[in-house]
Amino acid sequence: MGLRKLDRIFNPDTIAVIGASDTEGKVGYSLMSNLISNGFKGTIYPVNIKRKSVQGVKAYPSITEVPDKIDLAIIVTPAKTVPAITEECGKKGVIGLIIISAGFKEAGDEGNRLFSQVISISKKYNMRIIGPNCLGFMRPKKRLNASFANKMALPGRIAFISQSGALGTAILDWSVKQNIGFSYFVSIGSMADIGFNDLIDYFGTDPDTNSILIYMESMDNAKRFISAARAFARNKPIVVLKVGRSAEGSRAAMSHTGSLTGNDAVFDAAFKRAGVLRVNTIGELFDAAKTLSAQERPTGKRLAIITNAGGPGVIATDYLIENGGEIAKLSKETIEKLSKFLPEDWSHANPVDILGDATPEQYRKALEIVMEDNNADGILIILTPQAMTNPSEVARQISDMSNRSRKAIFTSWMGEHDIREGREIFKKAGIPTYKIPETAVRCFLNMYMYSRNQELLYETPASIPHAFEPKTKKNKELIHNIMDTGRFTLTEKESKELLANYGIPISKSSTAKTKEEAAKMSKKIGYPVAMKILSPDIMHKTDVGGVELYIENDADARKAFQKIVSSAKKKAPKAKIDGVLIEKMEQKRYELIIGGKKDQIFGPVIIFGMGGVAVEVFKDTTIGLPPLNMALAMRMIKETKIYQLLKGYRGMKGVDITSIQFLLYKFAYLLMDFPEIKEIDINPFGVDEKGGVVLDAKIALDESLKDRKIEPYSHMVISPYPKEYIKKIAMRNGKPALFRPIKPEDEEMEAEMFRQMSDETQRYRFFQTIKNITHDTLVRYTQIDYDREIAIIAEVSEGKEKKMAGVARLVADPYNLNAEFAIVVADPWQKQGIGGKLTDFIVDIAKKRKIRKIYIELLPDNQRIIDMFRHRGFSMVKHQKIIGAEVEL
Repeated sequence: MGLRKLDRIFNPDTIAVIGASDTEGKVGYSLMSNLISNGFKGTIYPVNIKRKSVQGVKAYPSITEVPDKIDLAIIVTPAKTVPAITEECGKKGVIGLIIISAGFKEAGDEGNRLFSQVISISKKYNMRIIGPNCLGFMRPKKRLNASFANKMALPGRIAFISQSGALGTAILDWSVKQNIGFSYFVSIGSMADIGFNDLIDYFGTDPDTNSILIYMESMDNAKRFISAARAFARNKPIVVLKVGRSAEGSRAAMSHTGSLTGNDAVFDAAFKRAGVLRVNTIGELFDAAKTLSAQERPTGKRLAIITNAGGPGVIATDYLIENGGEIAKLSKETIEKLSKFLPEDWSHANPVDILGDATPEQYRKALEIVMEDNNADGILIILTPQAMTNPSEVARQISDMSNRSRKAIFTSWMGEHDIREGREIFKKAGIPTYKIPETAVRCFLNMYMYSRNQELLYETPASIPHAFEPKTKKNKELIHNIMDTGRFTLTEKESKELLANYGIPISKSSTAKTKEEAAKMSKKIGYPVAMKILSPDIMHKTDVGGVELYIENDADARKAFQKIVSSAKKKAPKAKIDGVLIEKMEQKRYELIIGGKKDQIFGPVIIFGMGGVAVEVFKDTTIGLPPLNMALAMRMIKETKIYQLLKGYRGMKGVDITSIQFLLYKFAYLLMDFPEIKEIDINPFGVDEKGGVVLDAKIALDESLKDRKIEPYSHMVISPYPKEYIKKIAMRNGKPALFRPIKPEDEEMEAEMFRQMSDETQRYRFFQTIKNITHDTLVRYTQIDYDREIAIIAEVSEGKEKKMAGVARLVADPYNLNAEFAIVVADPWQKQGIGGKLTDFIVDIAKKRKIRKIYIELLPDNQRIIDMFRHRGFSMVKHQKIIGAEVEL
């Protein structure tokens, strides 16, 4: 229903312009002129209370007096009039509105009041809104310019979404000069209703669109954005230019975590998690869109360079290395092949400098050979115009070769007049071409980052090392007891107890309230020990002289106790002191930081990297969003420089990386299960080849959640594994089966289930037989967005081996109104009642999710399953080759 309304907005038959004008210079004039002059084939109705006609078209005093049904109304009247006009549009049955008018959210309290009124009215009548304070939109294929821009976009296959109308007009002007076309060009303004997620969902299914570009200033609904992006980014590149790399959120906080997880860094992490490519300039935005939709995507960052000038090759190499790429090491065979036809003085290495007098044939042959080298993931061809060079003919030869390439090819024809024709040849051939090699290298690296994001997003994670059974109830009691006293910071002892309850290793410790207790406890723990002040009011213990290390005997323990308590009382006289915490002195080779913080936009985020006192100096950290699986945890670890040390370096033993992955996995669950955690800081976490341990921990709680109950996981933008959908059933043979949601780790189990299916079973489920099930297909089935889709598997045990006996899948539309259902049971477990029970379970889940209708497509000869659905109240409709079954819930 939601997407159908968007379809009527972007493909309207009738448009009303409320505030249409005959006065040049007014927005209402430009809108009418653009609609009339660009060849839109629908009907346009100007609405103006003072005029009988506008620009030669009969006008009406009100939308209610227009004699036709209106698909789209465009409002350009002052903000104070908009709520009343919106009400009239609702009564008229208008499907969608574009509110061009400004004076809403950006205009203070009165503007916010008007904004709220408009939203309330639109919801009452179920109208969709673009804007307010926007430019409008263009649909070039339909010759529809429903904006007040002074140019019409060229037709193409890029959908562009801009939060800024002013920037949109600048990009539009630039795109026309660059001959870049659009399937849609949309300015969304203040996003009263239609936002990024709605348009990604719409353009994601639009056959005229093959990539989506976004200019973003802010984000209102991060959960829906990430869900929509994850649904479509694999098939249609989504490229975002996010501006406002602000310091908001990076102000000094109570812990290192607070100062390291700045607002912009979290956006980076969220875009990576959604499979979205983030760029930094308008040029990069369009370069990425052009290349991602037309070129082979590099799977690595190794670039080969072919050039007729050494200097540009060196410049390109330097830029590549400085920005994280690698210069491809060409094989011995490639060097030998190149040497057979290139001049004796060629570079004999990458960059392949084929010298200034290189012929078109030499360029062609060099490209042909380098294309076959498996050590190169992409190829950059550079040409500088020289007296003996024919830039146009070289471009033709390369264009001809590029069609045979399995690698991404980029060109840089340096100069202006002499190489203009060559650039035009590349443009027509769909080969990216740039004036300078650095731009080409940047585009190559952006393409690689997109490919890497996609691969990592769909990498099959390893299974977790062993069962993870957190003591959730104990942590709930601990947190609520602390909050009930009006306290919102945990002592180090409490913090470590909270961590230990989730399987995170802490050192042996005791609490002492006197110097004699300190000596006794220290001896019991075993020297050397560390001693720290224990106070809910002191977060940074070293600032008040509250830490003593390497205490070796009883006498030193007594002295340390006295020193710590005296210093803390002097420097923090109002602090409540509960004694000192005594721990075994741990000596670990590496110090890590593992932190968590509740971001205002994206909810809980995780930070990982090099820890210790200099964490903010080195800033060797990375950020991720929960939930994490083992693959995502590994991604976080690998993105840090300290990873090179952790895995073993120059003869030093590496640490147990798997245990750190599992640690991050458990830490993510802690943040997921407890929205009360505002900030958490494990720094340092000491680790070496013998294991790891928390050496210090700080936790702050969210005061706003005191005495508030929130839905589980509602504070997260990515829904975790839905544990509530797990149940045991008995099959007809008396053996048990476990119904549970599918996991990414189930890929091999699902592959085995496919192998257990007969051709007939496959045909009934997929309407065809599938001989070889690919990794990509299995990823699609096992790595799902639990907000949009649910797949329940039937897991059975055969000896010690677990097998997937069947799976039922429910895929909802973006608005969770209707959902497609599919089900299959592998042959060895058919006629055991699994199919019926899976169906009943899925229908129950759909009801809980408030889905209105379930539908399924069946083959006419699949009588057994047809009877099963008919028995459950599904109505049947026969089409040409299939039967459609559906039920209203």
